[in-house]
Amino acid sequence: MDAEVELPIAGTAVILRDSARGPEVLMLRRPDRGSFASGWVFPGGKVEPGDRVEAGGALHGERESARRSAVRETQEEVGLDLSECVALSRWHPPVHVPVRIRTWFFVAPDPGGELMPAADEVVEAQWMTPEEALARHAAGDIVLFPPTWVTLESLVGRGSVADVLAQARLREEHATLFTTQLLDAPEGQTLLWEGDEEHASDGLPGGRHRLETGMLPWRFTRTEP
Repeated sequence: MDAEVELPIAGTAVILRDSARGPEVLMLRRPDRGSFASGWVFPGGKVEPGDRVEAGGALHGERESARRSAVRETQEEVGLDLSECVALSRWHPPVHVPVRIRTWFFVAPDPGGELMPAADEVVEAQWMTPEEALARHAAGDIVLFPPTWVTLESLVGRGSVADVLAQARLREEHATLFTTQLLDAPEGQTLLWEGDEEHASDGLPGGRHRLETGMLPWRFTRTEP
């Protein structure tokens, strides 16, 4: 665990607004460079020194630092000033990847106002329903990364932004942990998380908590504990 404590921390804001089609989420397309080249992501970035909160214990301080980072990055990237960010999940990266950052995802209501994308960080900004974003990914029209994909999948079918926020508030102190492990197979790469029977540190017999990414559409399977 000591090595994990030293990982950089990041915060990401999943910004939602209500629409006639159900909740929509703000998606940003990154430039064709860097760790998320050409990918569609949520606003966010690494914790900087001014974001850091040390009080309240290690996990609390990490979460609050990541929350402040998510708010700051959202303002810098699209010009929105978030009034509330509720912890949704935290993601530990696989061991054998070149860039490792532990990332917190927060859900936030759209504060309103004009989007002002930062030219050097955002190629395009769009509001999409989770269903639309996943369908576009399945068709090969957009690039998504696994944490973004799984987060979108968790929002499918939600009735309203208020409903999403209410459920997140109830679980904020126990935000879902995703400790990612990679499983390579002839058909392509599968990502495993807690509860999957093949997860090395936290597997359950017969359990499934995985995302198969070998071909489109990706396939997510999770059995209830």
